[in-house]
Amino acid sequence: MAEITLLDGGMGQELVHRAGDKPTPLWSTQIMLDHPGLVTQVHADFFAAGATIATTNSYAIHHDRLTDTPVEGAFTALHQSALFEARAARRAHGSGRIAGAIGPLRASYRPDLHPDPDVAVPLFAEVANLLAPSSDLLICETVASLAHAQDVLAGTVPTGKPVWLALTVEDRDGSKLRSGEDVADVVPIARGRASAVLINCSAPEAIPAALAGLKGLDVPIGAYANGFEQITSDFLEDKPTVDSLSARRDFTPALYADHVMSWIDAGATIVGGCCEVGPAHIAEIARRLKAAGHVIV
Repeated sequence: MAEITLLDGGMGQELVHRAGDKPTPLWSTQIMLDHPGLVTQVHADFFAAGATIATTNSYAIHHDRLTDTPVEGAFTALHQSALFEARAARRAHGSGRIAGAIGPLRASYRPDLHPDPDVAVPLFAEVANLLAPSSDLLICETVASLAHAQDVLAGTVPTGKPVWLALTVEDRDGSKLRSGEDVADVVPIARGRASAVLINCSAPEAIPAALAGLKGLDVPIGAYANGFEQITSDFLEDKPTVDSLSARRDFTPALYADHVMSWIDAGATIVGGCCEVGPAHIAEIARRLKAAGHVIV
């Protein structure tokens, strides 16, 4: 039996579903503005389901996402709001860690849009320095290429906080990043810098091959998949909205927990959920973990 860290689920999609508003390119950032306290409630529900980490609602707060919007000048304030909501939920719950989330620059699943290092590293560092003082760790999410991995680690590791690197892989071949590069080639980049390496925002069926590519790391590995049918071409356009994506109809808590338990059998010790994974999914994973004799930490 093992000690397992149980992450929360997908904040953005959960907020979209609960708010019922038409999605905008600002995604969960817009909902945080329009529905004060809703982010805290989602964090609280994930804690109640058994999660031990609250991932801040800061994934999409980058200058490029805010450009030409009414909140273009609210970069710092939005990060502080995301941190406040996570801290409020943890305070009410009485325990848990806060993971400061840093998403990709410019767009998700678009490694071709990742900027040069002299642009990317300072942008990642700016976000990391805002999040680090109030976070227990930083989680760099949906990392789609070797260049992205290199740059986000360069921007975050100097904060001194543990950095968890979360990679996104091809849904049909989990051994490949969405850039087409081998997952295994991340290992030398992450070694000595990342405190954990995870697979996120990918089809659950792709996770086993991705985890196999992480062999050789001496830090914890793990995974948290999404529940989308597929990443559509519409979502890869400029300033997409999440209504371009559809949830899988077979994505029940029981089915998702089956996947998660198989990842633990393969060596994962950090698990949870990404887009379309709600509190019910996390509660089922917690139940399965306890039934199997694992300790949730």
